[in-house]
Amino acid sequence: MNAQATGRVAILGIFVADTAFRASRQPNIGETLIGSEFKLGPGGKGSNQAVACARLGADVSIITSLGKDDFAEIALNTWQSEGVKPVVRRVADNYTGAAYIFIAEETGDNAIIVCPGAAMTISAAQVEEARQTIEQADVFITQLEQPVEAAQRGLEIARAAGVTTIFNPAPAVPVGDELFPFCDFVTPNESETEALTGVAVATLEDARAAAKILLAKGVGTAIITLGENGVLIHNGEMSEHIPAIQVAPVVETTGAGDAFNGAMATALARGMPPLEAARFGCAVAGISVTRAGTAPSMPTLAEAEAVYRG
Repeated sequence: MNAQATGRVAILGIFVADTAFRASRQPNIGETLIGSEFKLGPGGKGSNQAVACARLGADVSIITSLGKDDFAEIALNTWQSEGVKPVVRRVADNYTGAAYIFIAEETGDNAIIVCPGAAMTISAAQVEEARQTIEQADVFITQLEQPVEAAQRGLEIARAAGVTTIFNPAPAVPVGDELFPFCDFVTPNESETEALTGVAVATLEDARAAAKILLAKGVGTAIITLGENGVLIHNGEMSEHIPAIQVAPVVETTGAGDAFNGAMATALARGMPPLEAARFGCAVAGISVTRAGTAPSMPTLAEAEAVYRG
């Protein structure tokens, strides 16, 4: 990747304060367990992806809403220290989002509950107000932690301006088919793929079958992330499996998807071909899972380049 080219990325998404609990297992209803570790830090898919882009050298802006509370200050301080440009509406009568994250001690796997708070007030009209930020980007990326209507409006604005669009359909919530023609790239994991297509992804051929359905809905390229099995990138010209890149023992998988999407967006913004951008995303995700946290797990460009070029 051309480290001299910055690349401009606009992200519509949310910030939440991650409350991460590490324990041997999750408690049952009515049960209390003693955990081994707790951390409070910055999270939210949009914010995590923004931090990933910034650490990789992109010129990145985040469009979102925050409350007027202590968690909002964590967001603003994080973005200032990382070099992320906030395009933010403050909501006085709502809270900044938070997430409960359970992390299994033995595997690093996670289970998450997200309460978006003020970010659920993000509307199509608010996205319209951020039109200039979107239109000036090379790549626009959004997810589904804020309302679907806002995500679709962002994709529409970007597509009309000739900006490359990435739709990360996470978490898995209902989405109308009218959204997909605005997506140059869609990046679901296995469970999100099943929610979008009805195909349970257990094998690579399952992933290909699901990708074909996404293309039939109007998507340009489907990139199905398969966890420790890497990713499948599929469009009308190619169908390639990219193995996961294992850098060191897994510590925590929570930020892997955001690392991949942020890296993919940065690489595309710098002109890297899609297949190589996906390989670069795998390298960045491979680094992130060796570290605790979500935003804190994102690597620098030098670290990512070293693994990518291997």
